[in-house]
Amino acid sequence: MKYKQTTKQSLATATMSEFADKAEFIKSKLREREEFVRESWVKAMEARLVRDELVKCHRLEGVNHLENCRWLSDKYISMLKENKVKGYKKIDV
Repeated sequence: MKYKQTTKQSLATATMSEFADKAEFIKSKLREREEFVRESWVKAMEARLVRDELVKCHRLEGVNHLENCRWLSDKYISMLKENKVKGYKKIDV
């Protein structure tokens, strides 16, 4: 088997635009990752705000909290299912 050897001459023949294109690709991937994680955290913080409002509602309504705060608890449960913090890597199990 022959292996391709990287030499000064082969690096010299590569154009600077190839390196610039690869750098731009990597930068764009990093931006996409950061944006994805940021959006995931924003959704998680929205769920936290809904939880805080639910706690306030429970305290204010007292014994009637089951009837008067039901819509808020349903919203919080749905947000818990949907708004989990996710990383940028997908692992299939």
